[in-house]
Amino acid sequence: MTSRKTSEPSPESVARANRQRLAQEEGVRAMADVARDAVAIRKNMDRLRALRQAREAEQAASPQALPDGQDKKKKRVRKP
Repeated sequence: MTSRKTSEPSPESVARANRQRLAQEEGVRAMADVARDAVAIRKNMDRLRALRQAREAEQAASPQALPDGQDKKKKRVRKP
């Protein structure tokens, strides 16, 4: 039995090539989505860091009276 390769690709090889092409395109889109999400996360982290630093600077500039550790507690009155 001799098998000759034809110049025409088989339907299976065409389908396989099409699946590979689609998978590659989907991979490129997925990588772009991941990169876009990473940029958004970094921007949000920078924004939150700036807010935290501003809040800490404000607290350092105007120290509030710290509680002396003695909490005023109400005594419970037991009913007989």
